[in-house]
Amino acid sequence: MEKYGATPEMKKEIGNGKNMLARVTAVHKERYEMVCEAAGDTFGRLKTGNYYGKQELFPTVGDFVEIEYNPCGDSRILRTLQRRSCFCRLDPSSFGNWEQAVAANFDYVFILQSLNADFNVRRLERYLTMGRQSGAGLVVVLTKADLAADYTKEMEAALLAADGAEVIAVSAKTGMGLDKLKAAYMQPGKTIVFLGSSGVGKSSLVNALTGKEWMQTGEIREDDGKGRHTTTYRQMILDDSGAIFIDTPGMRTLGVWDAAQGLEQTFADVETLAKACRFGNCRHEGEPGCAVQEAIAAGILPKGRLANYRKLKREVENSEKKAQYCRNRRSRRQKSPSRDSAMEP
Repeated sequence: MEKYGATPEMKKEIGNGKNMLARVTAVHKERYEMVCEAAGDTFGRLKTGNYYGKQELFPTVGDFVEIEYNPCGDSRILRTLQRRSCFCRLDPSSFGNWEQAVAANFDYVFILQSLNADFNVRRLERYLTMGRQSGAGLVVVLTKADLAADYTKEMEAALLAADGAEVIAVSAKTGMGLDKLKAAYMQPGKTIVFLGSSGVGKSSLVNALTGKEWMQTGEIREDDGKGRHTTTYRQMILDDSGAIFIDTPGMRTLGVWDAAQGLEQTFADVETLAKACRFGNCRHEGEPGCAVQEAIAAGILPKGRLANYRKLKREVENSEKKAQYCRNRRSRRQKSPSRDSAMEP
């Protein structure tokens, strides 16, 4: 399990009993694909009494879990070990009321944007906000550099949005930039999650970095540069280098969830300027002595960056209220006796 990122502390936490440590490599609705020491690849299902109605976190790809191994069928997943990092978004199927954990326990987040007509710095800022909230290191990967005659403006916009995170232009077709990614981030036991919208080239990049056709790839539409979904579910890959990849489907929507810290870090320039305003309650809409508007007028701060900051801040504030409600509800469920225990004499 060490090659899949397991630590001695995890094994110690499981103990020497009949239960085992496993890591989730793919999720198929209610069935989980995992890897464990006993049998390598195996499948499992949640132990209902431990998860439903309780505060236990439902596993996602990358999670380490404690299982009751079954050599003749699906094992039982008993609990989810504490996560060191997690990328969450607003669950698009929850009508804006719940979170969805996309991936867990990774060391680096590769946020992909393609250097074609679909390049969107506002979308990049949204991914950066959520990525910084995850607790892992960030890398902005500008894909399909071979299709752009000159991507100077896109690189400058990405560097401004990244605010210190590394930005690397690559081409899965020509190999440009791949050696730099391999040398800096593809290390044994390190997990990298690939995030981006459809058509940015996540699967093509995974194939190019590993030198194998792990993922199916598809063509993009010529009119808008957008692609079709070729990766249909999240899955983990162990590369020959020892690095671990988590490929994810393209996200049509990336709703913000409980990301106040990520917002503050992504828009540190805006928040620093706001502190220099004459009035503490400045709304940056024309008040006298507004340092934010002065920076826009001077060409230091793009106007669209301020607008996106305001939009994301509203989403963060709304999601924080919902996240707190969810935490309170989980806590009440955990404290309340279950129906079975209530019937015990």
